[in-house]
Amino acid sequence: MEDDNYTVVNEFVFQGLTASLQLKVLFFAIFLAVYGVTMVGNLMIVGLVAYQPLLHVPMYFFLGNLSFLDFCYSSVTAPKMLVGFLSGANSITYRRCITQIFFFHFIGGIKTFLLVIMAYDRYVAIFHPLRYMTMMNWTVCGGLVGASWAGGFVHSIVQVAILVQLPFCGPNRLDNFYCDVPQVVKLACTNTFVVELLMVSNSGLLTLMCFIVLLISYSVLLAKLRAESAPGRYKAISTCASHITVVTLIFGPCVYIYLRPFRSFPMDKAVSILYTVITPVLNPFIYTLRNKDFKIALEKLMKRKRKSTP
Repeated sequence: MEDDNYTVVNEFVFQGLTASLQLKVLFFAIFLAVYGVTMVGNLMIVGLVAYQPLLHVPMYFFLGNLSFLDFCYSSVTAPKMLVGFLSGANSITYRRCITQIFFFHFIGGIKTFLLVIMAYDRYVAIFHPLRYMTMMNWTVCGGLVGASWAGGFVHSIVQVAILVQLPFCGPNRLDNFYCDVPQVVKLACTNTFVVELLMVSNSGLLTLMCFIVLLISYSVLLAKLRAESAPGRYKAISTCASHITVVTLIFGPCVYIYLRPFRSFPMDKAVSILYTVITPVLNPFIYTLRNKDFKIALEKLMKRKRKSTP
């Protein structure tokens, strides 16, 4: 090559989930329904948090941000996947592939840091209840969310900056339904050992460290709650249990995908579906079905809607 940065491959072809036409139609129907529920569920949470005074507290402010991120996160991969089920050739240009990777890791990075912030919020609420609103005022909350966005941007731009330096001269078939670092790096026509090491350090080790910190934090919080007999103990335990469930669903697949060599394994696509499609649709149900405040806020919204309807 005359230029190491010159890219011969102009597009990548997704191998997708199946080659069967019948299964493609079935998957299209299922994932379209899941995507629709994801959009409605997460936007409902964002709307309730924004417009219901009962939910104007830091914990729900962070939850509203998480739901907005799940809405965006699912939209990075799902539309292209749905189009791929109906099209004969499911391909994506090099530039759009890099763009998809950027936003996929940008939003994923924000979610990672936001979940750590949510654990800190619960720590302050449980260990310092009298100082909670002082320590977690709106300026602090806004600053923490802003920091999570900055952290997600740095995390993503570092990976993209490394990725665009790689030469791609064929083959160009991605064994997945969206662009991600492990599959794209494997197609580079150069030795990628150092690149894989950097990517694993950036995504895998960071994710594992955050996961361990979160599990330890919530274990300490649950131990603290069970040792006390405060009136709101059950509600706090229920909230922490919901957070632990979401943390496990998000971080478990991340550790599996990014904390290992970039090689194909039989469970890769199933884990990818769990991570990109299933988890965003489960979060609204995990946080709302057992949450009394959300139920009350939703009932008030429905009553207001019925009164306004002629």
